[in-house]
Order: sequence, then structure tokens, then C-alpha cells
Amino acid sequence: MQMNTPPRSTIRLTRRGRVALIATGAVVAGTAVAVPLLSLEGEGDTRPASLVIPEGWRSGQIYEAVDKVLALQVGTTKKSIAKAGLKLPTDAEGNPEGYLFPATYPLEKKSTPASLLSFMVNTANKKFNGAPVAAGAQRNAMNVYQAVTIASIVQAEAASPADMGKVSRVIFNRLERGMPLQMDSTINYALNRATLKTTGSDTRLDSPYNSYQRMGLPPTPIDNPGEEAMRAAINPPPGDWLYFVTVKPGDTRFAATYEEHQRNVAEFNAAQKNSASPTK
Repeated sequence: MQMNTPPRSTIRLTRRGRVALIATGAVVAGTAVAVPLLSLEGEGDTRPASLVIPEGWRSGQIYEAVDKVLALQVGTTKKSIAKAGLKLPTDAEGNPEGYLFPATYPLEKKSTPASLLSFMVNTANKKFNGAPVAAGAQRNAMNVYQAVTIASIVQAEAASPADMGKVSRVIFNRLERGMPLQMDSTINYALNRATLKTTGSDTRLDSPYNSYQRMGLPPTPIDNPGEEAMRAAINPPPGDWLYFVTVKPGDTRFAATYEEHQRNVAEFNAAQKNSASPTK
């Protein structure tokens, strides 16, 4: 049964799976991610031995980390992409977003932006082009690049690894029913931000990454997903969920109907109101 999407002025899906009624103006604080670097052992040698790329980082964050670890001028790594000869899928059109695989990469004296980016892309190709992922994508009537795009949304939206499969199922269910994804993570990507609050004005953003206004998947991945998100993207569990909301940490509610979802949202807003109240 096809479900009609609720009016956009009433409800929004937010990053990390939280949902709030726009009328309440509820705000959820986001967190920043530090750049974890391992240092070399030895006297007077302060150059890191490796660069750790966390799951879910966007390409811009990775470029900045490479510039920093190689002590290069800001923007150097991004400028190197055109001549790096990265082995990207045709659909990527030269954009490595989604293919800078999260992992720990060793640094050598001769490491360059191009060599590090190539290492990341080659690692992604090994992970994504193998039989499990390729077969899983085909089983779900999509190509690998589309699977990586879904995985990137799952990575951004799931409150925990345990929620990734269900978030993936919500994405598939919405696509199959011709519903917009309405994921705030895609708007955040377009605006290069990480806030968990999306306004009505944001949902009217003129961008191919505005999944409130545009149907289907965004044109590229919105971050660089890890293996768990990728597994969820190609093998979502069965379910009829169309909505989800993290009422509180560790308590994400998935719903198949708007009515059920509204009840979950009411609990979310009540929890937010209570947490914002001063302690007496």
C-alpha cells in the first residue's frame, strides 16, 4: 500500500534518524570528530606514522586531514585530484566522494596527496567490487555506485550500527513507493554543515542534494561509508518501516505508519523538552 508523505511543513527526517515537528523548534546538538593520528616513535621525529580516516567523513574533511598530516598548504590535496589518476567508477565523474575508504593508512617519507588518495580509492574498489557487494547491488536492482550512495546515507543517519539495516530498509521502502527520502543528512552535505536542526527554509534549498524536493538518490554519496553501512545497503532486513526517530540515545523507533510515527515523535519532543528544562 502506497503511503502519502506528510506535509513538509509538519515533519522532517533528521540526521542520525531523529525526527522532530518543525512547529516545536526542537534542537539537537551535534558533535565534532577529531582527527586521530598515530605518531612515529623516535627522538625528534614528530611526523605521524599513519593517517586514520573515520567512517562517515566527507571528502573535504579527508583533504584537510591529508594537508595537515603532510604539512601542506590548505587546499593542496583537493587541487591534486584532477591529476591523481584515481580509478573511480564512471558514474562518479571524477568525484571521489564515497570512495575514500575509511581505514588506517601508513605514511612514508615519499607520501603525497595523490598516493594517499589512490590508496584510499584502490582500497574502496577492492571492498566494493568484490562478489558480495556487486552481487548484493545487483540483487537489489542497482549498481555498485548507487549502493555506495545508499550506504553513505545510512552511515550519516543511523544512530548506531544496530540501526543501520533498518535505516537502509526505510530508504528502500521510500524509493519503492515513490516517496522523497527527506533526509536532513543530504541537505547538510549540500550546505557543508553537520547540524541536526533543519528549518523549513532549508527544505526548499535549490540543490540536487535536497531530498525533500528531489526524488530518488542524491547524485553522489554524501560521505565515505564503512563496511557495516555497506552491508546494510546491500542486505537490508525485511520490514515495512517508512519513518524513524531516535527518542533518546539507544532508543530508535521505526514506524510503518504516520500515526505510529507521530506518537514516537511526541515522545521525542517530550524528552527534548525535559532535557532542556533547568534542574530544580
